[in-house]
Amino acid sequence: MPFDVDAEPPKKPVTPDVTIQVTRDDSALRVFAPDGTVVFFAPVTTGSEHDPLPIGDWTVTSVNWRPVFTYNPKLFWDANPKHSKARIKAGPNNPISIIWIDLNLEHSGLHGTPKPSRMGHTESHACVRLTNWDAARVASFVRPDTPVQFR
Repeated sequence: MPFDVDAEPPKKPVTPDVTIQVTRDDSALRVFAPDGTVVFFAPVTTGSEHDPLPIGDWTVTSVNWRPVFTYNPKLFWDANPKHSKARIKAGPNNPISIIWIDLNLEHSGLHGTPKPSRMGHTESHACVRLTNWDAARVASFVRPDTPVQFR
């Protein structure tokens, strides 16, 4: 079945009380059921040399479907200082793509990407990038207060 960018994830998690774990060493995201069983696995991009994955324990604060991306050059070390703030409309081709899973960690979250071929490369700005289809699947597991571990 092809991936549908317009299909929203279910309102209730498909498996309640999961824990998300992202590991830098193998560029992977795992969803663990309460009994420790891995119920989902996906390759990810985790930070970069300049903005490494912020190791620690976090929680999901919200799941935002089709988010608008607000570009602020002051937040990106590699931005052109002559650029001004911009809002990029929602959709699969904006930098955070179709899903933003917000964490209790300023300027960091789990999100999709318009460049799925770049999975596994350390090039994000301290966020965790997934393919759009994997990001949508992760969104179907989480709710506010879902634990997220960056290791």
